Amino acid sequence: MIDIKNVSKTYAHAADAPRALDDVSLQIGRGELVVLIGASGSGKSTLLKMINRMEQPDTGTVTMDGQNIAEQPVRDLRLRMGYVIQSVGLFPHWTVARNIGVVPAMLGWPPERIATRVSELLTLFDLDPATYGPRYPHQLSGGQQQRVGVARALAGDPEVLLMDEPFGALDPLIRAALQDEVKRIHQASGKTIVMVTHDIDEALRLGTRIVLLEQGRIAQVGTPLALLSQPANARVADFVGRSDVGIKLLSLQSAGSLARAGSAQTGPSLAASATLREAVSLLALHGCSALNLLDDAGAHAGVLHAADLFNRSATAAHVRADGKATHA
Repeated sequence: MIDIKNVSKTYAHAADAPRALDDVSLQIGRGELVVLIGASGSGKSTLLKMINRMEQPDTGTVTMDGQNIAEQPVRDLRLRMGYVIQSVGLFPHWTVARNIGVVPAMLGWPPERIATRVSELLTLFDLDPATYGPRYPHQLSGGQQQRVGVARALAGDPEVLLMDEPFGALDPLIRAALQDEVKRIHQASGKTIVMVTHDIDEALRLGTRIVLLEQGRIAQVGTPLALLSQPANARVADFVGRSDVGIKLLSLQSAGSLARAGSAQTGPSLAASATLREAVSLLALHGCSALNLLDDAGAHAGVLHAADLFNRSATAAHVRADGKATHA
């Protein structure tokens, strides 16, 4: 869907100035959630901004569905894309409803359709339309403002959603909740999402593929499992955190993937959809050897035993090559 070919970018004019991007090529397929990650100055935000022409490459091309975006009207291109930034950027003197409806209005949607879409999105983000639609941005918490920012980016039903460190300024609890919202929306909608973050745990949690940039070049592209288990070099291993790779690998698998059949036992319960990393935390907290697992309806869904968690061969057998957990 998005094809970035041999893109380079230099901001300074000196002949020996370092390149923000240096001959970068990347293909992003329809429906992927691709996370761009790297240290400050690695080129990740520059690469993201090239997709909607907020930055222009010095050399190379960016195409979308086979069309060179440099040959498309900027307004038309950007109306096909949602864009979310860390500072949200809501219009302060507009209501929440008007903020969300701005792109549909630019697309010429009738008022009734806009109102329906605004209501749908507020409901999707667990914000009551009657309560929050008439409010102004300053009347919302930081997490609520960020929800509205993502809702606004989705309002025109864009083909691509671009997110530039959208949750970096939020506290950990709100950040985790919004990560879950983005993951759920991606799975439900099949939208193509390209996201920039500096947080490796966020990248591992959300990405179907991760692109690690280093000094304007791609150091490695792969699934979360591939970056953790097969780092391209020592620098990649250090970046993803070689000291706690085992714990990070547990975050890629669901507790239900190691469930044993059997009746409920005395002790704590955990959602089968929770990660094995969360299971380890709960086991340690309660000092127990097994957890009861619950399905989405709250019904018993088996038992997770600590012994299975730390059986390397058993856990490895439940992770496919694409980094997704299978179910026993």
